[in-house]
Amino acid sequence: MFVKAIEEVSNYTRPIHFISRNYNETIVRPGSATLFFVNEFGCAVTCKHVVDLISKRDAINLNYNNFRNEKAAIGIYNHIQQIKELESKYKYVVNEDNPTIIQLKETFVGCIAEPLVRYKWINHPKYDLSIIIFEDFNQPLYKSYARFVKDNTTLQQGKFLCRLGYPFPEFSNFNYNSEIDDIEWTTTGIKETPRFPIEGMLTRHLGDEGKIVGLELSTPGLRGQSGGPLFNEKANVGGMQSSTNHLHLGFDMKNHNYNINGASIKINNQPFLHVGHCIHADVIKDFLKENGIKYYEEE
Repeated sequence: MFVKAIEEVSNYTRPIHFISRNYNETIVRPGSATLFFVNEFGCAVTCKHVVDLISKRDAINLNYNNFRNEKAAIGIYNHIQQIKELESKYKYVVNEDNPTIIQLKETFVGCIAEPLVRYKWINHPKYDLSIIIFEDFNQPLYKSYARFVKDNTTLQQGKFLCRLGYPFPEFSNFNYNSEIDDIEWTTTGIKETPRFPIEGMLTRHLGDEGKIVGLELSTPGLRGQSGGPLFNEKANVGGMQSSTNHLHLGFDMKNHNYNINGASIKINNQPFLHVGHCIHADVIKDFLKENGIKYYEEE
C-alpha cells in the first residue's frame, strides 16, 4: 500500500544523528531524530523538542569543559572532598535513573554537501514544531521536497497513514577519545541508519481551542521518528510525528494465576495502548506561511 509512497518520501526525509556521554562514563550513546524538507531552498521541519536538545549542546559541552579544567587544577590533598564539591557545583550526579549528559554532538545526514554549513531554526510558540533553515549551501543532498495534503477532509477516522523516520540507530562512526576526554565523529564505522516506516489508522483528531491541530494514530511513533512525515498512499504529507501517548487499557492483572507447561505462576501486568500523536499539516503550513517559507501542496 505504501511501497511507492515510502520511496518518494525517502527522497526528502533525513536523519539527525546524535552522540552523547553521561557523567562518569566512557560509553558513547547514539541517538537519532528525523526531519523532512519542504522546498528546494534548504528549509526543513522537525520537532521543537529535537531542536531544544540541539540548542543545549554548546551549554552542555562548555559546562563540562569548565568542570574538567577546574578538576585538573585540584591538587593531591583533599582530592576526594574537592571533587565532590566540584560535582555538586556543576550538578553532576551518578544516577542510573536520571543520568547527567556531559557531552553532546549532532550531525545532519544526507542533507547538505558542505559539512560546516550554517543553519538556524524557528520554533513554533505553542506546538512541537520547528523550522530548520540551512544557509549558504551549494549542493543539497536531498532529492525532492514534501507535498502537503491540500484537502484536510481526507484525514478522517479510519484512514490508514504511514510515518517514516530513523529509529533504532545503527550508525557507529564515533568513539570516545581518552587522550582528550571527548566524544568524536570518525571516518570509520557505519555512517547510516536504516529508515523505518510504521503504519497506523487515524483514530482521533487532536483539538486545541476549537481547532484541529493534531492527529492520533493507532500505533506508536517510535523513538527516532520524531520530526518524520506522516503521509498517505499517494505520498502526500498530512502531518509530522511528534510524540507517543500511553492509554491505560484497564485490563490489569495482579498476582494472577497462570498455568504454563503444567505449572502455576503468578503474573502482574498493566497493559497500555501506545498511540502516536502527530502535528497536523495545517499547523505546519500555517507556520511556514507566517515565516515566509515556500511549501508545496498536492497537485
